[in-house]
Amino acid sequence: MKKRAENNKGEAVDLLAYEKEYGDRYVHIAGIDEVGRGCLFGDVVAAAVILPQGLLMEGINDSKKLTAKKREVLYEQIMEGALAVGVGRVDAARIDEINIKQAAREAMKLALDALQVQPQFLLVDAERVDSLIPQLAIVKGDARSQSIAAASIVAKVIRDRLCEQEWEQAYPEYGIAVHKGYATKQHREQILLHGPTAMHRRSFLKNIEAEQLALF
Repeated sequence: MKKRAENNKGEAVDLLAYEKEYGDRYVHIAGIDEVGRGCLFGDVVAAAVILPQGLLMEGINDSKKLTAKKREVLYEQIMEGALAVGVGRVDAARIDEINIKQAAREAMKLALDALQVQPQFLLVDAERVDSLIPQLAIVKGDARSQSIAAASIVAKVIRDRLCEQEWEQAYPEYGIAVHKGYATKQHREQILLHGPTAMHRRSFLKNIEAEQLALF
């Protein structure tokens, strides 16, 4: 099976490079990532994934580079093959209270704490988790580490399912299932038309609210 992906320059990337580098010292390495940081609506969702040492998962890559169908397939494979998966969520009210950066870190910590296997080392996508466990922050880690990529896929699929099911049913007029809470033209127009919901991040809506005030 393939263990290489391609970066933006089309160059091959060994997605197990970090896992192999630290695998001699640590048996259980967790990859951690979050999704939904830039959304206007809904929770930021993080996942922590521990894969068996040496496991190669064909097709694993940064979740943003995969189709929704491919993510779903890989999600099932990850859930079946992983030693442990943890998920953490932080809602809009908490995001407004502590800011999105701290909320993303909090979601990552919740995901880490939800693991049923204790990791000995953490590979984190461009962040630091509040933990005494040794860790490495990797810029664009979801495109450079299989463990982080797996976490990004799990978090993305879980959040997308919330958008398409629970949140869409709760707020059908906003089109959450389509834009997933991001600041699309459709979403901004619906906010102006209907006003923000309890799940909108008020701290993210300042420009939209200013636009609304300018209409009167």
